[in-house]
Amino acid sequence: MRAEGVWAWFFLTMAILFELSGTISMKISQGFTRPWPSVLMFLFYGISFTSLNVALTSIKVGVAYAVWSGAGIILISVVGAVYFEERLTLSSLLWVTVIVAGIVGLNISTKGH
Repeated sequence: MRAEGVWAWFFLTMAILFELSGTISMKISQGFTRPWPSVLMFLFYGISFTSLNVALTSIKVGVAYAVWSGAGIILISVVGAVYFEERLTLSSLLWVTVIVAGIVGLNISTKGH
């Protein structure tokens, strides 16, 4: 299966959302002590990697992986703070900002080529 144009970005978005779901399930599974979140974690990560694989048929691997991992870091940081009451320090917010700047810079630099 080959994803073209908008579809490639759709699959990358799905990969990001399912990676986020897998990471949330991992947290909720409490070290594999809760069966359903543990099963969902594997399911969500499987869908995430499959979607990423499809997206890579049209998006450069460096760009796709940077967007996938960067967006995942940003989203899980927000979910951790909001739902799991994990503290976001000023330092961690600064480094998340650096990640976002890197993703934007990478996308800008690849569009020129």
